[in-house]
Amino acid sequence: MLTDQRDEILGQLMVYVRQELLGDQGDAVSGVDLRPDSPLLEWGVLNSLNTARLIAFVRAELDVDVPPTHITGRHFRSLDTITDLILSLPRA
Repeated sequence: MLTDQRDEILGQLMVYVRQELLGDQGDAVSGVDLRPDSPLLEWGVLNSLNTARLIAFVRAELDVDVPPTHITGRHFRSLDTITDLILSLPRA
């Protein structure tokens, strides 16, 4: 059951990042397809504005509030780490 929930959250995040944060670039960031372990910070996909947008998406669509203390590079390194963070936090 947790695997299904993880896959669902990961899928939602991947669609959001592709459509809203990558925009016209699509999957062509650094010439590599977006994957769950893609380094979003290294690629510059997540900057301060995009991170705030992503957190707003998580709050609105997944009903999870990300505390400021959890907004760190460790948690926002990739879609995998963001998914793990969301699963570790209580629903709002």
